[in-house]
Amino acid sequence: MAPLQRRLSGAPPTMEDVARVAGVSHQTVSRVLNEHPNVSQATRERVSAAIGELGYRRNAAARSLVTRSSKVIGVIITELEQYGPASTLLGLQEAAFREGYFVSVAGLRELSPDAMLESVNHLLNQAPDGIVVVAPVQAGVDLFRDLQLTIPLEVVAGGLAPEGSQEQAARTAVAHLADLGHRSIAHLAGPEQWIDAQRRASGWRAELEARGLAAAPPMTGDWGAESGYRNGLEFDADAHTAVFVANDQMALGFMRALHERGISVPGDISVMGVDDQPEAAYFLPPLTTIRQDFRSMGRYCIDRLLLQIAGSAAGAGGESGGTAGGTPEELPAPELMVRSSTAPPGQ
Repeated sequence: MAPLQRRLSGAPPTMEDVARVAGVSHQTVSRVLNEHPNVSQATRERVSAAIGELGYRRNAAARSLVTRSSKVIGVIITELEQYGPASTLLGLQEAAFREGYFVSVAGLRELSPDAMLESVNHLLNQAPDGIVVVAPVQAGVDLFRDLQLTIPLEVVAGGLAPEGSQEQAARTAVAHLADLGHRSIAHLAGPEQWIDAQRRASGWRAELEARGLAAAPPMTGDWGAESGYRNGLEFDADAHTAVFVANDQMALGFMRALHERGISVPGDISVMGVDDQPEAAYFLPPLTTIRQDFRSMGRYCIDRLLLQIAGSAAGAGGESGGTAGGTPEELPAPELMVRSSTAPPGQ
């Protein structure tokens, strides 16, 4: 309790206080804090003990004046109530924290140019070292990429990068259904303007074409379970034996509608989704889906941004960041999770 009481009883402890308790100069404390190699282990331990006793915290504002780095990364993201964006944000925060950065989030409720520019200005007021944008629609990608900023900007088109992963996820889903023997595979797509929805629909068509199968006009939803339910009520179950749904939430609503209509899953219709949200294994029946590593996506985005930050710092004669000279880790491929909602036709 002593360190807590000391913090609450007066002004916050300073570097000079740490130096006095540790019996060293404040320059030595600075070297320890900045992980300078020319400090003995015994001195380092003494300073660390003093820091712990006093509850000392570095003055971020003062440090930023010296290093010209706020250690803040701005993130612009939308649809945080959805599993994919929320998981991506968690990965972003974890990766940033690992590299010593704080994440400031601007969540978009609408995708208008005014709202996007407002989010950028909000973050710029916090003097971030860089900004990551997860833009779900092409208009947002174009707008952000056209911005002339003086700090690094990493724009990710859609919920998962690099390009091609969403098509691969869809093709894996359709291949699974076709390998079970399905020849008429419908698609419930996400919102038409969304990049991920476009890519998944493109992958669905490409895999059908590669197998010589026809593609009927897709249904369209809004990523939510209610839109899946509405489409399920109108679905022509006589024309198809399987449905590839663009995300798990719509698949949940779709299967509920089929159940109410007396249509068996997978006996009459096989259904599969995308994302593998935690609840997917507990749908009734458990949902066959495509697992995507959104948290790795967050790390991927941060690593790409830090490479830009490191390059900017090196060009300005400053200190480089933690991933300087490296490359982001390769993202895991989408993974097929086979459960009980898919089966050969008529089983």
